[in-house]
Amino acid sequence: MKILIMDNDESLRYMLTEFCKHAQWESDTAANGREGVDKFLKGSYDVILVDYHMPEMDGLQTVREIRKHNSVIPLLVLTVDERQEVADRFLEEGATDFALKPVKAPDLISRIKLHAQIANMKHAQEEDEDIFTAKGISKGTLHSIASFLQENREAYPVDVISKEIGLAYPTVYRYLMHLLDEGKVKQVVSHQKIGRPKKLYKWYAH
Repeated sequence: MKILIMDNDESLRYMLTEFCKHAQWESDTAANGREGVDKFLKGSYDVILVDYHMPEMDGLQTVREIRKHNSVIPLLVLTVDERQEVADRFLEEGATDFALKPVKAPDLISRIKLHAQIANMKHAQEEDEDIFTAKGISKGTLHSIASFLQENREAYPVDVISKEIGLAYPTVYRYLMHLLDEGKVKQVVSHQKIGRPKKLYKWYAH
């Protein structure tokens, strides 16, 4: 794991680097927000520690700038300021968590581990979403169609499903084909007295 430390206090940068060594993590340091954002854009990090009071670019501006480029990376703010409004402003800008100075090693290490795990889960979710999007499948629409079929166990033609859940016929048809491919839905052919046999779809419970 690699941590980026932004703090204008040299002794604190050194201490935080030692924390990282103790946890067997790599670390990089920056003396202010501007230098930190440059390093962030050029490098690859798992967690960022941001001091609130820094010259050139304070913690708030730094958090805001990083969030323009990355919505997942954990941003832990280090501050001596305990006021709720400061915490709220940081959260609005996208900070993940806070550690009050003086920082204690066990507390900071456990927070970093926790947020790195959460970020990895988010990453996996986003990749999952990308796979769906690449196929032109939206999870929300898929869920609506799947829920309707799970709740109503009979077989239905596309036009009935389309009317019941309020989605266009071609959309429902495309999603049913996707569910058919996935083995979640079964196609049933209904032979009518007049006209062509009708294709019906039902949830396929394994």
